[in-house]
Amino acid sequence: MSEEKCKLKTVPFDPRFPQTNQTLNCYVNYIDYHRCVEVLDGDDRCEYFKKVFTTLCPFAWVERWDRLREEGIFPNKIVRVCKPKVDETDIEPKPQKE
Repeated sequence: MSEEKCKLKTVPFDPRFPQTNQTLNCYVNYIDYHRCVEVLDGDDRCEYFKKVFTTLCPFAWVERWDRLREEGIFPNKIVRVCKPKVDETDIEPKPQKE
């Protein structure tokens, strides 16, 4: 038989969550992942957040949160928050004081 070596890794320390209870860390990374996907359109850079929340969060929680998001009743806003681009030709110059 051939033995396959696999490296087990845990989530790196996050100074925002120094306590032993990682419930908030789980929730925040779940939200951060979905915000990242919204802003970066599913870029690979979002995978870090997914790895963290899938490691820390119980599967039942993730399933429930996914269902609540689909139903539009998730208790947190996961939306794109961007300022609209302003065309500088539309901006009127301020009158100069004499």
